Amino acid sequence: MSNQPITAGKSELERLNREYVAAYMAADVNWYEEHLAGDFVCIESDGSVLNKAQFLSNTAKGPDVAEYKLEEVKVRIYGVVGLVQATGLFIRKDGMHGVSRYTDIYVQTGEGWKAVSAQITRHVPALNATTART
Repeated sequence: MSNQPITAGKSELERLNREYVAAYMAADVNWYEEHLAGDFVCIESDGSVLNKAQFLSNTAKGPDVAEYKLEEVKVRIYGVVGLVQATGLFIRKDGMHGVSRYTDIYVQTGEGWKAVSAQITRHVPALNATTART
């Protein structure tokens, strides 16, 4: 297997990941409509499972965070399957800071890379006793 397609695929998945986050922040349903597979599934931080239609409906409501910044992104490709694992820092609309970690799975199709699955874990650190008193 040549390294060229893998390198090109990694660059494309890195770009798609940046666009995925930008679409989330902009409530860009059209971007997701184009880049998610028909059988896309998202497992949210609370354990709920969303199909593509439910995910698009939630996207249209707008983000539940005020800011989101990618901190670390790792891309691995196995043939026609690509895994994007990333860490991001967010600020909720109530001002609380948190960390998000996710894995998105893409499959290379005749139409390019399509996201087939996403799993998200979020953590908002609890206030410790000292911070709560100040």
